[in-house]
Amino acid sequence: MKKTSIILLVVIAACVAGMVMMVGDFSTYETFATARKKEGKQIHVIGALDKGKEVIYDPAKDANYFSFFMKDKSGEVTKVIFNGTRPTDFDKSTELVLTGSMKGGEFHCTKILMKCPSKYKDEQTTYSANKNS
Repeated sequence: MKKTSIILLVVIAACVAGMVMMVGDFSTYETFATARKKEGKQIHVIGALDKGKEVIYDPAKDANYFSFFMKDKSGEVTKVIFNGTRPTDFDKSTELVLTGSMKGGEFHCTKILMKCPSKYKDEQTTYSANKNS
């Protein structure tokens, strides 16, 4: 075989392998009910802050503990624990996308994406827990 043919086959194989690896990273939005079935697995849940329930953040006691209740798209309300600081303007968010996993009856969040109302356009802000702290 020619060198160009071999190089072309290697490039094609690398592209196919890359696409297969990327397909594993694609995720869909889940509900808390389906998250319980996949306990421990990293998933995304979309919903809104339940403003009728308690929001706990006491930076004097523990600046890296923030908990709140979120209602998912199916209407189920679940306690969410975020190991990080409370995001700025959290109460003003209209929609939340959480990345994390279920542990027991609670959703342990590693990232919060907030959709906040804007006067001019939609804005999104992302907050991540610092894994090294």
